[in-house]
Amino acid sequence: MENVVELLQPLIRIPSVNPDGDPGVNPGGETKVAEFISDFLQPLGFDITLEEILPGRPNLIARAPGPENRPRILLGPHLDTVGVGGMTIEPWSGEIKDGKIWGRGSSDTKGPMAAMLWGLKENAHLLAHLPVAVDFVGFMGEESSQPGSRHFAEHHGSEYEFAIAGEPTSMEAVYCTKGCLWATIETTGKAVHASKPHLGENAILKMTDLLNRLHPALENELSKTNHPVLGQSSVNIGMIDGGTRPNIVPDRCRTVIDIRTVPAFVEHQSAQQSLVNFLSDYPCALVSADEYPPMEMAPDHPWLERLGLPLTGAPWFSDAAHLSKAGLPSICLGPGSIDQAHTKDEFIKISDLESGAQWFTEWIASLA
Repeated sequence: MENVVELLQPLIRIPSVNPDGDPGVNPGGETKVAEFISDFLQPLGFDITLEEILPGRPNLIARAPGPENRPRILLGPHLDTVGVGGMTIEPWSGEIKDGKIWGRGSSDTKGPMAAMLWGLKENAHLLAHLPVAVDFVGFMGEESSQPGSRHFAEHHGSEYEFAIAGEPTSMEAVYCTKGCLWATIETTGKAVHASKPHLGENAILKMTDLLNRLHPALENELSKTNHPVLGQSSVNIGMIDGGTRPNIVPDRCRTVIDIRTVPAFVEHQSAQQSLVNFLSDYPCALVSADEYPPMEMAPDHPWLERLGLPLTGAPWFSDAAHLSKAGLPSICLGPGSIDQAHTKDEFIKISDLESGAQWFTEWIASLA
């Protein structure tokens, strides 16, 4: 491979769609990407471990050559992509056209991955002699519930003093992000024939009554916490489903809500516990809840100052949040635009990719 473009193209051509919630997807894509990276880094002296997190789905941990008793940092993009349904381009082509590389993952997040790997390659002669070890970690499962970074944070996070999660941030350091709670709420009723609705209990009407009261109350509580970069916490009623036929009074209704939290909101209790407290006055059940923590790194942290990059925040969440929650100072960083992530015609500009690779090359060298 002569340049970072030639590195990114074969990475795109390895389908690695996250199989969670995408039936029929081959679950081995993350492993194939990990094996490709292993073949790239082993000749540079990295010690490679594929640590299985779920059956057939590993994290890749590549430890830099050189002394083990040095401080360690890591570069950590994720191995998986979102699905390809509805795409208007060939998802696995890696085609070059109009100054861009096209395909699923080109922006999120194989472009940042290639830039990081190229920076390591260009500094292969320095890695064993740097005062800090620069490891590479490929996380599985980021596009679902992020079991890869959760597991890594629990079992390896204490070994590191700084982490850069690879994401397309236009080479701005995302040092704070909102957290997220996805919660499914259910109301139940009594099914009867719709000709005599007074004999039943309508679960949909119970749900609409609940939401009409719950939504403004939650909005009011969420508005009490503010962040100078991220703004306020927020709530969205995203899905609702109930009933079986128009001539049957519905005995069940479910809604899924999305709560985005700034760090101060979850300082004393989780968003899930806050929601449980709100729901205690309503005739309903919290069926499931999946919470992702917010992330914040002190803007004057020495590692941020060493980056020399613009600082920004983001309303989305990533692997970096789980690393941060475990006590590992973390940011998101990489070439490409988040606006291209998950799109039907995903691409990364070659100029952005090359600039990102050059930045990682120069920054790793500067650690000397």
